[in-house]
Amino acid sequence: MIDGKKVLFSGMQATGNLTLGNYIGALKNWLELQDEYETFYSVVDLHSITVRQDPAELRSRARKLLTLYIAAGLDPEKNCIYYQSHVSGHAELGWILDCFTYMGELNRMTQFKDKSAKHADNINAGLYTYPVLMAADILLYQTDVVPVGKDQLQHLEITRDIAQRFNAIYGDVFTIPEPYIGKTGAKIMSLQDPEKKMSKSDENLNASIYLMDDKDTIIRKFKRAVTDSEARIAYNEEQKGIHNLIDIYCACTKKTPDEVVKEFEGKGYGDFKLAVGESVADLLNPLQERFYQMEKEKSYIDSIIKNNAEKANYYAQKTLRKVQKKVGFPEKIR
Repeated sequence: MIDGKKVLFSGMQATGNLTLGNYIGALKNWLELQDEYETFYSVVDLHSITVRQDPAELRSRARKLLTLYIAAGLDPEKNCIYYQSHVSGHAELGWILDCFTYMGELNRMTQFKDKSAKHADNINAGLYTYPVLMAADILLYQTDVVPVGKDQLQHLEITRDIAQRFNAIYGDVFTIPEPYIGKTGAKIMSLQDPEKKMSKSDENLNASIYLMDDKDTIIRKFKRAVTDSEARIAYNEEQKGIHNLIDIYCACTKKTPDEVVKEFEGKGYGDFKLAVGESVADLLNPLQERFYQMEKEKSYIDSIIKNNAEKANYYAQKTLRKVQKKVGFPEKIR
């Protein structure tokens, strides 16, 4: 708790370009939390280097992501928006927690198996201990709640296990985080393969809508979206492509699936795809305008980076000093 508010932590990697799925599934929902919780939203660039990155590109993407957080509506006065790499406590606590994490636990992590298959030429130790750094991210701020999807629950579970193990040895050091289950939002799927989630790492550029896509690009991608041969707009699991487009249209217009089906009754897929594309473009246009304006305000963004790094470091060091004392490290002479 900070100033009577529960603490919430989340973050996104500074790799790839954010998609419509990232916005609807996470970023848009964060806006509703900034008054209720003391929030820490990180650009998790330490996690990004488990895969080789171009240094200049990583720096550029990190700044763009931080700017996008603010352009999307996160108030930097209410939310601590910062670079993970600017808070050394993440890495320091990560090493300590490595020593309280068992190999068997890490061997069960499905993400390591998935990423190892994709990056067989670079299966590094950071990729293996990634969940421990994620645990450090969360525990460093005495986090009460973490917004998670089903694919991240396993990481929160190992975080809880590590924290409980540490507390059992040294007393009440870490807050045990709980998953934050907000309003169930649409799970946005790939436009080219509606069996899998829309992803910023998809090699098929037509599969994802990126937040900075212009209107013409958005419309073109929706025109190419995979549907089926049934030629009817219905909301059922058998028509996965149409089901996904209805979910997207509902998220943009706040209509219900039943209302959408009724609206497009008797119309073809072409009309529907165009309407979905236009609704997405209308949703993203204000965000894009704010982003381009804020990109020009270099000193303003620099001040946010500096001030929020100081705030994050203040709370991180409070936890880190407690942990260092518990494990027996000598105190610093000040």
